[in-house]
Amino acid sequence: MNPPAMHPHNSCPLPSIQVNLLTRHFKSVGGLEKYAYRIAEGFTRKGAHVNIITSDTLTKSAFHPLIHFHTLPLKKWLNFRKMEEFDHLCKKWNESHPASIIFGMDRTRNQTHIRAGNGVHAAYIKSRENYSPLKAALNPLNKTILKIEKEAFESPHLRVLFTNSHKVKEEILEHYRVHPDKIEVIHNGVEWKEMEKDFDSWLEKKQNICYSLGLDPSHFHFLFIGNGYQRKGLSPLLKALSILPIKDFHLSVIGKERNMQEFMREAANLGLGDQVSFFGPRSDTRQFYQIADSLVIPSYYDPFANVTVEALAMGLYVISSTSNGGHEILKEEMGAVIPDLKSRESFAQTLSLALSKPKTWMRSQAIRKSVKHLDFSHQLSTLINISLERSG
Repeated sequence: MNPPAMHPHNSCPLPSIQVNLLTRHFKSVGGLEKYAYRIAEGFTRKGAHVNIITSDTLTKSAFHPLIHFHTLPLKKWLNFRKMEEFDHLCKKWNESHPASIIFGMDRTRNQTHIRAGNGVHAAYIKSRENYSPLKAALNPLNKTILKIEKEAFESPHLRVLFTNSHKVKEEILEHYRVHPDKIEVIHNGVEWKEMEKDFDSWLEKKQNICYSLGLDPSHFHFLFIGNGYQRKGLSPLLKALSILPIKDFHLSVIGKERNMQEFMREAANLGLGDQVSFFGPRSDTRQFYQIADSLVIPSYYDPFANVTVEALAMGLYVISSTSNGGHEILKEEMGAVIPDLKSRESFAQTLSLALSKPKTWMRSQAIRKSVKHLDFSHQLSTLINISLERSG
């Protein structure tokens, strides 16, 4: 493998720094895509010129003058073929466009900096044994991801590997030969200041929001947010709720799911038909944070679920599995961790703890303040500064 092309390390002023940021998808509205542009902006604030390399065709718009988009069109049809093709095209681009930093945010082999926002695929496959065994050896996409992941993480040209949780760092060290000093843990940030207005108004708006959604404001409100209910652990949550002795609670389920009817039937079969509402994908999640008392994240695998820190910033008590890297930021009185996701009794005991801590004005303020230090601008600044320190 040829090393990525880079400028020699010297004392040139910051404006001479070139950054190639690799992200296959940019047009979608997912968290990683939004974060890619925020990282690019962060580099430009230090005077760097940034090339965003993507396979998406973008319409011209008023982006930052120091940020330039370059589309590498893909001709392959199968997803694993597209992944290999994008990786190959990125390598050619990096060789012909020298950069101080080659920042990878996707499945590519050749970069100096990586942000492993999707976690470790080898660990994800292992986690599926708990809910849906996956025959990785028979799946060409998984084989491709694993091959690229190994070569990227173990590359001698890699200078820094960012993870969003210590959980992911431990998974990398377990599955791959990476020196621990290369790995930097930076927990996901949250738009803490931007959420202040919605947080400040939750108490006065809760009743009207509940009525508009057909919910009873006097009940304790659990909230579940996630795409793909199976991996996110909705089934064990429903089973645990079904054995709670207290029944004046309600669960709101938000997110995309192809087999939603199956989960609706499961809720009904468990006697929860009137206590669970399925709202599907929603863009107005803030109002659900406003009415909820507790967010539950029983994921089987999550490098760091963004909803963890969002819910805390909105004053919710958070219940999380240990498989969600976000559980690392939970402090006593702000949330709790499910001891055993496979035991409905253990899960139910943790939910009972949440029921004893309904959202009050005083409690919600304390929970919100517990994540002030994770304001997005601070976390992003930390990532940019470390990246520049290791730019050559």
